[in-house]
Amino acid sequence: MQKQNTLAASFSLQGKGLHTGLDIQITFNPAPENHGYKIKRIDLPEQPIIDAVAENVVSTQRGTVVGKKEVMIGTIEHAMAALYAAGVDNCLIEVNAPEFPILDGSARYYAEEIQKVGLQEQAASKDYYIVKHKIEVKDEESGASITILPDDTFSVNVLISFDSPVLNNQYATMNSVSEFASEIASSRTFVFVREIETLLQHNLIKGGDLDNAIVIYDQKVSQESLDKIADMMNLPHKDVQNLGYINDKPLTFDNEPARHKLLDVIGDLALIGKPIRGRVIATHPGHSINNKLARIIRKDIKLNDVQAPVYDPNKEPIMDINRIRELLPHRYPFLLVDKIIEIGKNYIVGVKNISVNEPFFQGHFPQEPVMPGVLQIEAMAQTGGLLVLNTVEEPERYSTYFMKIDGVKFRQKVVPGDTLVLRLELLAPIRRGISTMKGYVFVGDKLVSEAEFMAQIIKNK
Repeated sequence: MQKQNTLAASFSLQGKGLHTGLDIQITFNPAPENHGYKIKRIDLPEQPIIDAVAENVVSTQRGTVVGKKEVMIGTIEHAMAALYAAGVDNCLIEVNAPEFPILDGSARYYAEEIQKVGLQEQAASKDYYIVKHKIEVKDEESGASITILPDDTFSVNVLISFDSPVLNNQYATMNSVSEFASEIASSRTFVFVREIETLLQHNLIKGGDLDNAIVIYDQKVSQESLDKIADMMNLPHKDVQNLGYINDKPLTFDNEPARHKLLDVIGDLALIGKPIRGRVIATHPGHSINNKLARIIRKDIKLNDVQAPVYDPNKEPIMDINRIRELLPHRYPFLLVDKIIEIGKNYIVGVKNISVNEPFFQGHFPQEPVMPGVLQIEAMAQTGGLLVLNTVEEPERYSTYFMKIDGVKFRQKVVPGDTLVLRLELLAPIRRGISTMKGYVFVGDKLVSEAEFMAQIIKNK
């Protein structure tokens, strides 16, 4: 199983703020496992550290903004995209201003610095959000939509469309996060000339150097207005009749605007706090609709602290019932695991099919058959025993005995026809033959029971 990662070392970047024009220094630091992305305003020492998660987003105007009470930090999505795509799970970000620096309007410098310092593998397993079914968010007024579908990896497709003779329809695709640094990170944000005067009037582009954005001239304005914008950008005056991109710096890619929208999607969805296994399809996306999807996913994560393992009955098991019988001494009617479908260094996934012919249903209860909770615990214990036995040579010569059970919770009935998917994971390395484990039992996507175990492995006499 993949492990969580943090940065191997700290790094800092410095630049101007888009909204404030302030000189900003931002530092990215390694963080403990299970820390997530957190942001600290070091210019406000008495203020709390903010979790960079979707429910803390207080504004999406001109970029994602996270805040907590009076502490707010804006324009974070480019940095979040770079961290997410690099596989960084835990990071403490320190910033001395109410926003991140705009830099060149892309995620390029963040991605380059992450590649320079590298990653440090941590002890905790990487905790994915696995998309099990279609999730879709639509904005009927704007025509924007964003959909996420089940897939084995994380990928993004983006289509943008504007009523513009210069920027009409474009699409961009990222099939793997390994493409991010070379294909997506350097794509700059873009703005239309017709928007700039409004932004200036509302102090939304106060200190931003417009050369750090693609500026699109697609609707004729007065020569005076166009000259004023050219002066702001330190560019020669343009002929008001010539529509197009007015930057001297050429496009990095022909579809750079679409690629930048894809970058924004990644940065906004990074705020769910977990890497995603799923395919995102976004039509005319923006920060607002991206964040709506992220909030829905965050809500699902909170309702389901642990996601059910993916069970494909068509795949060959890692251990079938014959191998299980070789390792476990249990026999009918007390052998309560049918097969093992996944096993790693510190976790195991087993399956138990519940038939109406189970002997315990004769008395529990004849009119309303329900699997006893104690037998769900036994099924977890047997599955966990197979995990422990997998750590020794000649496992047939050992047995496991459970010493303690804690934190047992039953959340839903188990009835005939259910298929139990049992996941057991080590809470700490096995020492002197003693192991501690956490077990979960799922039916479909629903968690039905859980418990913590302490077990001892003993060589048979």
